[in-house]
Amino acid sequence: MKFYTKAHRFYCGVDLHADAMYVCILDASGEVVVHKNIPTRPKAFLRLIKAYRKGLVVGCECMFTWYWLADLCAEEGIDFVLGHALYMRAIHGGKAKNDKIDSYKIAVLLRGGSFPLSYVYPKEMRATRDLLRRRNHLVRKRAELFAHIQNTATQYNLPAPLGRIAKPSERGDLLSKFPDPVVRRMVEVDLLTIEHYEQLLDRLERELEKVATRHDPVNLSLLKSIPGVGKILGMVMLYEIEDIARFPREQDFASYCRLVKPAKQSNGKSYGHSGKKIGNAHLRWAFGEAVVLMLKGNAPAQQVKQRLASKHGKGKAMAILAHRLGRAVYYMLKNQVPFDQELFLRKST
Repeated sequence: MKFYTKAHRFYCGVDLHADAMYVCILDASGEVVVHKNIPTRPKAFLRLIKAYRKGLVVGCECMFTWYWLADLCAEEGIDFVLGHALYMRAIHGGKAKNDKIDSYKIAVLLRGGSFPLSYVYPKEMRATRDLLRRRNHLVRKRAELFAHIQNTATQYNLPAPLGRIAKPSERGDLLSKFPDPVVRRMVEVDLLTIEHYEQLLDRLERELEKVATRHDPVNLSLLKSIPGVGKILGMVMLYEIEDIARFPREQDFASYCRLVKPAKQSNGKSYGHSGKKIGNAHLRWAFGEAVVLMLKGNAPAQQVKQRLASKHGKGKAMAILAHRLGRAVYYMLKNQVPFDQELFLRKST
């Protein structure tokens, strides 16, 4: 966990919401100079902090509404920091809670050097990252429709298997397998929705690939040098990592990717693991998926996986390979070198 420790003349804590923001400004001695609820409008915020802009730092919690405030501070030359939502919840808990109290506590954390930092993702790549996340959400929705069709066939105990319905070429006689007209209509609705998703996703993936190639073609090519990593996994890794230099050590990167289990200990006793929700869920999915795809048709990698599975079990073996792949990606991007499978497999045993 990193904390913001720089000294300023004024510290501004913002409890930010969609339509209102409670602003608290402390001076260097800790005295409250402003404590007011205002609309979430740039002009209203700038007007409120006008007298304190010199030497001001603004901090808010990492919720879905922070984009515009970070961009406004960047345009106005005002220092801005983002607080890690889970860490802040643990730090500034109290008996009473409201917007006024929260804004004051955020300002106090800033002034006291206990403000837990979250990464302020750059504006230039932020929208593309969010669009890529939306694409992955739609893919999962499409998968739910496939699962619903398969479950419907099981529900009515159809004698013939449906086959690989994820392939458009193998859906020709799918509707005829459901004799009940109402059930057939339900499956038809699913298929029509799937077709719409497929058309939309096909266009979206082409657009995303063009944008990613313009943003960072070198790192995208390095990531795609990993066996099994194509355009989607490569883009997910590229946009979720953004800049490998923000991770001082490979351990920091592995922790951010949820590839390690932090130990929970007290007085020499172990109480299992904690912090499962802290980190980037998208990167954890990407590395887990990349390992599965790397193993397909890859005899040397399968042999290493089998040796690990005989010692640790299949699930643990896959987790070890995902962790190792995360560390490999860290050094690939840091040193600007392509993936070396021989080195990867040798160090994974």
